[in-house]
Amino acid sequence: DFNNLLTGIVGYLSLAMMSAKPNDKMYLWLKEAEKAAARARELTQQLLTFSRGGAPVKKTASLHGVVADSCEFVLRGSRSRCEYDMPEDLWLGEIDEGQISQVIGNIVMNADQAMPDGGVIKVAARNFSFDGSYEFPLTPGRYIMVSIRDEGAGIRNDDLSKVFDPYFTTKPKGSGLGLAMVYSIVKKHDGHVTVESEPGGGAAFHLYLPASNGTEAPTVVEEKECAPVVGKAKVLLMDDEEIICQVAGEMLAHLGYEAHIAKDGAAALAMYEAARENAEPFDLVLMDLTIPGGMGGKETIGKLLEIDPEARAIVSSGYSNDPVMAEYASYGFRGVVSKPYRLADLAEVLYQVIGFGR
Repeated sequence: DFNNLLTGIVGYLSLAMMSAKPNDKMYLWLKEAEKAAARARELTQQLLTFSRGGAPVKKTASLHGVVADSCEFVLRGSRSRCEYDMPEDLWLGEIDEGQISQVIGNIVMNADQAMPDGGVIKVAARNFSFDGSYEFPLTPGRYIMVSIRDEGAGIRNDDLSKVFDPYFTTKPKGSGLGLAMVYSIVKKHDGHVTVESEPGGGAAFHLYLPASNGTEAPTVVEEKECAPVVGKAKVLLMDDEEIICQVAGEMLAHLGYEAHIAKDGAAALAMYEAARENAEPFDLVLMDLTIPGGMGGKETIGKLLEIDPEARAIVSSGYSNDPVMAEYASYGFRGVVSKPYRLADLAEVLYQVIGFGR
C-alpha cells in the first residue's frame, strides 16, 4: 500500500526534523521533503476520491491555512501569484482538509494555466448565511464562500455549463478530471460550486463550504512541542505492516508513550485482555483499519468494546475516504488519523483522545 510506504517516509522525516534546528538548512530541506510527501499522498487520494466516491473525513478547521498553502504549492515556479482577501473573523469550516486542499489546488492550477504569461489570481473568502428565502442549491445555514478569480482569456459561453463534466477539457493534454473532482468533492461536503466568466474577462469560481458551529479549531500540536508531553501512557499499536510498526513505534516512544505491537485484531484483543487481567491495562489502542488475511479495525473495535466498554481506540488507514474513517465515532472509535501521518498529527490525535498529564 503506497500510503503505508509514505507513512514510513513522513514519519522518519518528522523524527529527523526533531533533531535539526528550525533555522538550519537541514531542517528546511526536511520540511520541503515532508511537504512533497504530503502532496504525493494527495495525488493518490485524488484518484481514490474520484474513482470510489469516498465520503470526506470532516473536522473543524480554519480555511486560511488550507487555502494559502494550496495556492502557494501549486504556484511554485509559476509567473502567476495570488492576492488574498480573507478576513480574520472568517468562520471555521467543517471540512476534510485534504480534499478541500485538492479543490483549491485544482482551481488555482486551472487559473494559472489560463494565464501562460503569468498574472494575478485573486482569492477572497467571506462568511455567507443562507436563509432559504431564494432558490439556491444549499440547505439553509452558515457557509464560507471562497472565490478564486483569474485574468485569463475566460471560458466560452457554450462551455460554461460543461466545465464540471468528467473528461471535458479544452486543453490539448488535459484529462478533464480536475474540475469534475472539484464538483464531486464540494457536493460531498454538502456545499456548492459555481463559475462565471466572459470571453476575455477571466473566470471566477465560487465555492460554498459548510461552516462549523464551533468557534475554535482543535489544538494543533507543533513538532517542537511534542517531546515532553505525555509520560507513562501505554499504547497498543495494531498494524500488519513492518514499516508502520517501526516508525509509529519510534514516534510513540519519542512522544513518551510505552508502545506495544500487535499484528492483527486477534493478537490485539488477546494482549488487551491479558493486560487488564494483570492490572496493567492499555490506555489506548491505535488500530489499522484493514489487515489482509486478519481481523482489521472495524471488526476488532466491536469485540474490544465487549471486553472493555470504556476502551479508547483510534482508527488509522491510508483509505481516508472509507466510511469507517468518515464516521469513526459511530463505530466506537474515539479518534481518527489518516496515513501517512506526521509526528505532529499523531501527537494531536493522542492529545485529543488521551490528553496530557496522565
